[in-house]
Amino acid sequence: MAVTIVEAGPVVVGGVDTHLDVHMAAALDGIGGLLGVEPFPATPAGYRMLLAWMGSFGAVARVGVEGTGAYGAGLSRFLRRQGVEVIEVDRSNRQARRQHGKSDPADAIEAARAAHNGRARGLAKSRDGNVEAIRALLVAKRSARAVRIKSVNQIRQLTFTAPDALRERMRGLGTVPLMVEAASLRPRPDAGTVVYSTKVALQTLGRRAVSVDAEAARIDELLGELVADTAPSLLDVFGVGVDTAATLLVAAGDNPQRLRSEAAWAHLCGVAPIPASSGKVIRHRLNRGGNRQAKGALWRIVMVRMLQDPVTRAYVERRSKEGRSKLEIIRVLKRYVAREVYGHLPRG
Repeated sequence: MAVTIVEAGPVVVGGVDTHLDVHMAAALDGIGGLLGVEPFPATPAGYRMLLAWMGSFGAVARVGVEGTGAYGAGLSRFLRRQGVEVIEVDRSNRQARRQHGKSDPADAIEAARAAHNGRARGLAKSRDGNVEAIRALLVAKRSARAVRIKSVNQIRQLTFTAPDALRERMRGLGTVPLMVEAASLRPRPDAGTVVYSTKVALQTLGRRAVSVDAEAARIDELLGELVADTAPSLLDVFGVGVDTAATLLVAAGDNPQRLRSEAAWAHLCGVAPIPASSGKVIRHRLNRGGNRQAKGALWRIVMVRMLQDPVTRAYVERRSKEGRSKLEIIRVLKRYVAREVYGHLPRG
């Protein structure tokens, strides 16, 4: 019986080095041969031109994109909408950079090679759902927190050197009363240059801090609604509040299928020990990489449990008697918490 063999078309793997105005794209064939390198505008029209150019060589299997969380976010969303698998490329191969130098075409080629040979395997975040909205709100909240801390510190510094009557008025006040008192000052030009100017400065800083507090409260309300809608069971985990849950969700992304397993989630959070064995020595070393915000969120959960959870406190006591240090115990607990949290992340 005759057998008809239908040959598949050529497969193309792309790579993109992203920038503010122009993206540099490279295309490789199925065996890693370079097909071409071209620049394209970082605009919706440019995205269409880039994909059409790659498609002219064959079927686009996947595209490695640098900076999917920054300059490459728009391109990544476009490619995903077109059904193209987008691979997140974090950094260029250092060995290749030492051998061939640094240039946009070289970085685009290296991004394509990373997606082609599997050095970069993580799917890029889709950034098109609730988690992206949460990320945007967290950016604003962190900024507000920084402004508040800086304003309060400046108020305290000014009160240390303020005229006696004003210094006594502000003495011993807690953070919020200090902000409110500073905001309520009424500077009078006839009170003297130093007193007037100091009151103006304190009033300005106080009103700034109070205003930022109001902004943060509004953001907290929106964050609570989004987190409850996205992963309601995550808030039931002991030690997880709205801020911690939001940070963990942002690390996971809107497309949780990018997390292949619980072990991949732990590695992303930087709490999975890394093999460092050689010869007869079998050991693991601390993972100093991973998402720092997610690692910090897991640390906060562990701290809460070590203070308030009877089961965790008993575990810490038992392991301490076995000779484990506090840092070792915390590392083990962070790994355990990562495993527990993974079961509460949205599964798509």
